[in-house]
Amino acid sequence: RVIDACVAEMPGGGWRLWYNNERDGGIVIRSGAATNFNAIDPALLRDREGRLWMSFGSYWSGLKLVELDPATGRLLRPEAAPHALAHDRSIEAAFIHQRGDQFYLFGSYGWCCRGINSTYHIRVGRSAAITGPYRDRDGRALLEGGGTLVLASEGPFIGPGHPSIMAIDGREWFGCHFYDATQRGRPTYALRPLGWDAEGWPLVGKWSTSL
Repeated sequence: RVIDACVAEMPGGGWRLWYNNERDGGIVIRSGAATNFNAIDPALLRDREGRLWMSFGSYWSGLKLVELDPATGRLLRPEAAPHALAHDRSIEAAFIHQRGDQFYLFGSYGWCCRGINSTYHIRVGRSAAITGPYRDRDGRALLEGGGTLVLASEGPFIGPGHPSIMAIDGREWFGCHFYDATQRGRPTYALRPLGWDAEGWPLVGKWSTSL
């Protein structure tokens, strides 16, 4: 498996491989028999110092992190092993959010892609460094199976996963997909309002917008 880099002039489309004049196309990182990580489910974060990071991973040895060259999108240190962020029997689809002096690592746990039988749910941990170690609200390391529950199945909203955070008109929203039990498990994307408690942990509001 590989993670590619594509670019477009506008968010609406016209995507093309970033390195389309090179033999390896748009490959950023590759996994295979010689690696202990699974190169899928990428998510990018440019931190406040301007450094560009990519989290990724699914099952295998868990969630990983690499630093990219902001000018090229390629691995900044291709010889270095990815940083290990979190591990569990079933974990994938990482997303890292920087807030204040903390980095928050969200991950999707359980089984996806089974419609209304999906067990996907989202957990979080945080760290003062983007490379970790990440710990949950109770101090458990995410590399040792920890993770504070953020969002799980609720009524007809089954198996939320693949989290993201966006700001719209100064308000933060939590995005994820789920399986709609009222539509025979149809995959659906939703936005929910995002807040933070007094101790700095995320609070996801009521289901708001389905797309």
